[in-house]
Amino acid sequence: MSASTAPRWPVRYLLFIGGLGGLLYGIDIGIIAGALPYLEATASHAWQLSSQQLGFVVAAVLLGSVLSSLFAGMVADLIGRRGAMLLAGLLFTASIPIMALASGYTPLLLGRLLQGISGGLIGVVIPLYLAEVLSPERRGRGAAMFQLLLTIGLVLAALIGLYHAHAVDAATEAVRSLPLAQQAQELFTVKDQAWRTIFWSCLAPGLLFCAGIFWLSESPRWLVRRGRVDDARRSLQRVLPAADVEPTLAQIQAPESSSSDGKRDPLLSRRYVVPFVLACVVLACTQATGINSVLAYAVNILNQAGLSGSVANGADVAIKLLNAVMTVVALLLVDRKGRKFLLMLGSGGICVALLAAATLFFQAERGRADVQPQLQAAVSADGLQLVLDDAQWQRLGAGIDSEGRPMQLTVSYAYGDFTNVRALRSDSLTDRELRIERAGTVQPDSVIGAFFRKLHLNPFADPAKAAQAPLRIEQARIGPVPPPAHGWAVAACILVFVAFFAVGPGVCVWLALSELMPNRIRSNGMSIALLINQFVSTTIAAIFLPTVGHYGYASMFLFWAACTFVFFLVAAFWLPETKGKSLEEIEARFAR
Repeated sequence: MSASTAPRWPVRYLLFIGGLGGLLYGIDIGIIAGALPYLEATASHAWQLSSQQLGFVVAAVLLGSVLSSLFAGMVADLIGRRGAMLLAGLLFTASIPIMALASGYTPLLLGRLLQGISGGLIGVVIPLYLAEVLSPERRGRGAAMFQLLLTIGLVLAALIGLYHAHAVDAATEAVRSLPLAQQAQELFTVKDQAWRTIFWSCLAPGLLFCAGIFWLSESPRWLVRRGRVDDARRSLQRVLPAADVEPTLAQIQAPESSSSDGKRDPLLSRRYVVPFVLACVVLACTQATGINSVLAYAVNILNQAGLSGSVANGADVAIKLLNAVMTVVALLLVDRKGRKFLLMLGSGGICVALLAAATLFFQAERGRADVQPQLQAAVSADGLQLVLDDAQWQRLGAGIDSEGRPMQLTVSYAYGDFTNVRALRSDSLTDRELRIERAGTVQPDSVIGAFFRKLHLNPFADPAKAAQAPLRIEQARIGPVPPPAHGWAVAACILVFVAFFAVGPGVCVWLALSELMPNRIRSNGMSIALLINQFVSTTIAAIFLPTVGHYGYASMFLFWAACTFVFFLVAAFWLPETKGKSLEEIEARFAR
């Protein structure tokens, strides 16, 4: 096909709207990174949220993606690719006021969940739509454009977070001369307003995406399956040279007809199962690199590494800007070097960067002192109330050479099976007291939890047992906050990680999802594959805060590095090259 004579403006508009969907997906993932520190500083006190609940707030977007992935393919088949895209945009737009106006844990979680449902639809339907509408020569560029705008969404979210970080830092300096009680109250108000405004700022892109969909044409492959051949021809005329329209239409119609003996291949035949399994493995491995958790928790990670306040937010912006820049590089390379080469290059570089970050965190964490006996001895009436003034910090950190750096205390505790983690710093105006109470840790049973508990199938903690359980300080470690140089070294590792991810899996994963799936199972197969993808991502995001609280950041980075090595092996030995091939040619390869 001659891409040079294809209609230009309709294709560019299609790429723009598809990319705008990627922007919303990026905002879905990235907006929580800037909001989380302020949400943690205010909601965890006002609403008595545990670290696990904060993890659920972060992971809710990914969980919503899992839920919508279950029916995204069915929706795309039922109302069309364009209709499903419009539904995704409307859900995203509706989620913004629910989150920004939240007055408790439940509406905040529901708003994030709704935002995730829209993201799951976007993640399935837009790559599906681009794969079915664009020619083979432009398909790689379409996936890259989706990923590019996704990274720009991450950058936009990081810039919003940076702006509010500077505002909060300025407010912190302004209240230092006030009494301590008034300082805390003023900062609480500023931080509460900060995370709500961060969510409000996401409304405009959602409205623009919804409006833009009305000028798109429907997928020609979906139209052919509905018997609307004339509509499919008109759709192809908008994106292909005139001479290529009829041959492409005939090629699309061919797989829809029966084979020579009047029978179709069974769904469990090699031509369906092998590409389906490959796509699922590639998507699962992509999330097992930890990319979504790194992007969502970037500010928290950099704070722990030694960068504080707006400096960590600035580094977060740099990380996401590099992600966007390297996605442009991937856009130029994906149709030249091929998918297989870029996946091998990307996964190899990611593995090295993760191992380096794990090493840095291991060096910083091994010098911390165990103060669990002191805190357990201070427990009274199944609670703990410890004033963290300068003298208390010195007593807890006795014998530690901090070289004048602030101290950090990480406490893991439990009532029965209910666990929580608190991290406090000596240089924080809001960390003047460590208060642990049963009411702030043990959460009431949910309707779902109570139902499954009756069946003896509920894996979650039992509130009835925890109501009388004593407070256990499972772990308490104190040590100096790493120096800024250490923080910048970790930031450099994350920059390398993100650069290699953008060049490899960032773009190629969407191509693998849309290209490997045969026509007959593409929409539902993509839904199942993305379901696995988002399940892995959700699980990692949900366990991130409790895991790093109990075992340290080094353990999490080592786990991601091991998963990425598996990714490299899959890309090197099992993944076929699909560059320059039509969807029907790729499917035929697995039929042999």
